[in-house]
Amino acid sequence: MNSITKTQNSPRLLDQLRTAIRYKHYSYATEKAYVYWVRFYIRFHNLQHPAEMSAAQVEAFLQYLSVKRKVSASTHKQALSALLFLYREVLKQDLPWLEEVSRPITSKRLPVVLTRQEVTCAFGNLEGVHLLVAKLLYGTGMRIMEALRLRTKDIDFDHNCIIIRCGKGDKDRVVMLPASLASSLKNQLQYANNVWKGDRANALPGVELPHALQAKYHRAPESWAWFWVFPQERTSACPVSGIHRTRCGIASQRTYFNLAQMLEPFKPCLGTTT
Repeated sequence: MNSITKTQNSPRLLDQLRTAIRYKHYSYATEKAYVYWVRFYIRFHNLQHPAEMSAAQVEAFLQYLSVKRKVSASTHKQALSALLFLYREVLKQDLPWLEEVSRPITSKRLPVVLTRQEVTCAFGNLEGVHLLVAKLLYGTGMRIMEALRLRTKDIDFDHNCIIIRCGKGDKDRVVMLPASLASSLKNQLQYANNVWKGDRANALPGVELPHALQAKYHRAPESWAWFWVFPQERTSACPVSGIHRTRCGIASQRTYFNLAQMLEPFKPCLGTTT
C-alpha cells in the first residue's frame, strides 16, 4: 500500500470509527479516547492499515504501552478496548486471535479515607465554584463529569437528593444532597438562572441534550429545567454538532485541567474518576 492510499484511508477509517461509536450511544469522552488509541496504533505501525495487521501487531503495541510508556492497567485496558471495538464494530472482523490477546490484570486497592484535617486542607486550597464542586464530590460521591454536567431539574431540595443522569456505564442513580451545601447550590442556581435569561434574551441555541431527546422535545434545550447548574460564562462550539451554545463547565479544557490539578492529591477520596 503506497503512502497516498494510506493518507486517504486513515481519515475515512477514523470517521467510520466515530460513526460506530455514536451509533452505540457511547459518551463523547469514550469517542475521544478510542479515536486517540486507534490513531496511535496506526502511527505506531507506520500507518499500516489495521485490516492488514494481526494479533502480533496488537500485542506489540500493548507491550510498548506497558513496558516503554509504563501505562496503568486501566489505561492498558482502555487501549485494548478501543482496538477490539475497531476490529469488531468497524472492520467487522471477529477473528479468533482477538480472544488470544493478553488482558491486563487490574489490581484491587483499599480506599483512602481523608482525616478531617486533610479535608480542611484540601478545601482551603479552593474557592468559589471550584470549592462547591469539590464539596459535592466529597459529600455525594459523584464524579467530576457528573457534577459539572448537572441539570437544574436534577437537584431536588424538597427531598434533599440529586439525580445523576447518564453516569458511568450510562446509568442513572440518586445521591443524597448534604444539607450544608443547599444554600451554596441555591446561590449557584441563581447565577445559572441569570446566564440562562441572558441566553434567552440573545436568542442563543439551547443547551445540548443527551441522545435523541432534542429531536423528541424541540423546546426542551431552551427550557430552564434542562439548563446547566454550572454553565460556562461564554458560548463555545459543541465538538459533535459544531453549534455554538452555552456549555457545562467541563467543556472548558482549562477549567477541567485546573480543577483536576487542584484535586489531584485527593482523587482517591473524591470520586473524581471521569
